[in-house]
Amino acid sequence: MDMLIWAGACVSLLGLMGLVYCIIRVARARKAQLSEDEMKAVMQKVLPLNMGALFVSVIGLMMVILGISFS
Repeated sequence: MDMLIWAGACVSLLGLMGLVYCIIRVARARKAQLSEDEMKAVMQKVLPLNMGALFVSVIGLMMVILGISFS
């Protein structure tokens, strides 16, 4: 079960990196002083990435919890 814990930690870190990428992308867009329509377009592109990264992170944390509980 140690392998499940470490695999879950890696998956969770991958999701965390995706979340950080989304934060940086939106921060750059805000800093660029885009118009409202352009900002909406950026947000619409980032939203699916953000949700996917959050999902991957949650799956990784579930893997860690399963690995700990079955050890």
